[in-house]
Amino acid sequence: MTSITELPAFDDPRIPERCLERVGPVTLVGVVHDHPASCHRVRTLVDTVAPAVLALELPPLSVPLYCQHAADERRPPTLGGEMSAAIQAADTDRVVGIDGPSVGFCRSLAGELYRRRASTATLRRTAGSLRSVTATTLRSRLASAVNSHTPVELAVDLPTAYDADRSDDPETQAADERDRMRTAESMLGAFGPPPAAAIRRTVRERHMADRLAALRAGAVVAVVGQAHLAAVASHLRND
Repeated sequence: MTSITELPAFDDPRIPERCLERVGPVTLVGVVHDHPASCHRVRTLVDTVAPAVLALELPPLSVPLYCQHAADERRPPTLGGEMSAAIQAADTDRVVGIDGPSVGFCRSLAGELYRRRASTATLRRTAGSLRSVTATTLRSRLASAVNSHTPVELAVDLPTAYDADRSDDPETQAADERDRMRTAESMLGAFGPPPAAAIRRTVRERHMADRLAALRAGAVVAVVGQAHLAAVASHLRND
């Protein structure tokens, strides 16, 4: 783990060093999606760093919907989890999605499948996964368009429910989040992803790092899933 020497010490169990990486001007914040501890963490880091660019593990087409969720008067917002919480806390108009699907992502995915000489079954599963993610992304874009022109507020994904919520004390939130992280790590270590999922994950992490490398114009805060944190940081260092 890289030492976070440029950041202050946080006396808060919801901001552990294992969830932070600093690579040049980029501060990476690892999250458990929708978790209240993660929402608090991203808000604190955005307030502390005051980034010129806020980068999110979202497809570019999905960003407008999360910006709409961030307009909620509640802090953090009711919808959009840690992504909308980060937008709400940011004092910048440069909010970008660094995840796929996008033209660049699809190009990289096709190249990786060719390089690995992927089997027919892997190609089929990869195509199915890409179709599903693309459909969700397009629904997000449609929902943002509806929200912009009607009094209705649509959401594509309902918030994930956890044992801890925003009303719990910091220790309770942090302990619940640690349990979620340990469970996810144990599952991944015990079973490992199937080939199609492994390829897509590799391409996603490389793609996110490439997008971050291209954004280095002042301080950047990047919000990514905790499972991707180390890999994205490693790719950035190699760049």
